Amino acid sequence: MHTEGDLLGLGLVRQPKTVLFGPGQRHQLGAVARGLAKRVLVVTDERMARSAEFAAMMDDLRAQSLTLHIYDRALPDLPRQNILDVVAVVCREFPAPEAVIGIGGGSCLDLAKVVSAVLANQGEVRDYFGEHKVPGPGLPVIAVPTTGGTGAEVTAVAVVFDDVSGMKMGVASPHLEPVAAIIDPELTITCPPGLTAATAADALSHLVESYTARFKNLPVDEMSKRFYVGKNRITDMFVREGLRLVNTALEGVVRNPSDLQARSDMMFAAYCAGMAINTTGTAAAHAIQGPIAGVCHAPHGFGVGALLPYVMRFNLPVRQKEFAEIGAALGVAQAARSEQDNARAAIERIEALLRASGAPLDLKALGLEPKHFATVAAGAMKATRLTVNNPREMTESNVLGLLQRGYDGDLSWWVDP
Repeated sequence: MHTEGDLLGLGLVRQPKTVLFGPGQRHQLGAVARGLAKRVLVVTDERMARSAEFAAMMDDLRAQSLTLHIYDRALPDLPRQNILDVVAVVCREFPAPEAVIGIGGGSCLDLAKVVSAVLANQGEVRDYFGEHKVPGPGLPVIAVPTTGGTGAEVTAVAVVFDDVSGMKMGVASPHLEPVAAIIDPELTITCPPGLTAATAADALSHLVESYTARFKNLPVDEMSKRFYVGKNRITDMFVREGLRLVNTALEGVVRNPSDLQARSDMMFAAYCAGMAINTTGTAAAHAIQGPIAGVCHAPHGFGVGALLPYVMRFNLPVRQKEFAEIGAALGVAQAARSEQDNARAAIERIEALLRASGAPLDLKALGLEPKHFATVAAGAMKATRLTVNNPREMTESNVLGLLQRGYDGDLSWWVDP
């Protein structure tokens, strides 16, 4: 039974001004950048910086008479120190950049977005944790993803591991929205199998958590004050298309990592997921994964993927209709079956996709131990920007129970953790 419904018929998404999608579209980077700036900071990681594709993109930018400074030490899970280091390097070696280009996985793109805000506003990233805390526009950002999972190229959100609190913290502000996203599936062909699996699990979790998120039915005067305004008809449209694509593309990428069509479909599914969570936010799986990462250091995608089966079971009593609709999008729903059976079939199909990606389906595989449960549960409850999106109320007690179910690998149809 639903605890709430769509009372407004709301439709809302946030998005970059320009989105270019398709094989080879990275070759338009120079043309896009030249209209924004002459002095450009480029942030990426060491693996990408060594690639021929990156070198060609830099040559393209220089051919447009742009002056570049390349920072190639972006780290996974974006530690706060990474942001401080970039800002210090810019102040010392490349003052007054006019735009930032992020090329890489989600952490590279988040680094670009946060650095653009810090440089433009002369602030400290810890002041921006939460919703609508960035005081003004950042430098223009062009996001070029190289993985098919995070959707960070189209979101106005960045996730930072804060060394002070020991937790992942979110910066959510329209001022972080990239001005352009260039999404080229050819850049994912050389993505390592482990990273492909982790980002695929991340994209799948985004789709599920967006479609089952709360309707918030905010009054008009609250809409501009809240970043995550809830599940709505436009986000649902993106999710259904994302689910349709990931249903075949994920297994296709696993079978043949060089399959450009499968890579393209997987990357488009991740884009769809990013468009959805930019409005709905993510929920319980992401809230719990943050503190798990603090004690286990498992890749983000594997963390949310391992949690997803148990979060889905926890939310099923209040989202049976939505899970049945997910089953229809995944091609496993049958008209002759009950809504409950179709909802369960959807969850089983999602679990099959996670297995196919190589993602673990229990928390023990992440290195989580019972001695960590209390710390993780307490940390999850602090992630209020995420817990408020979950359709079923989260308490410290039921998070502890969910962790135990996940640790035991209990995939029976339990109702209360």
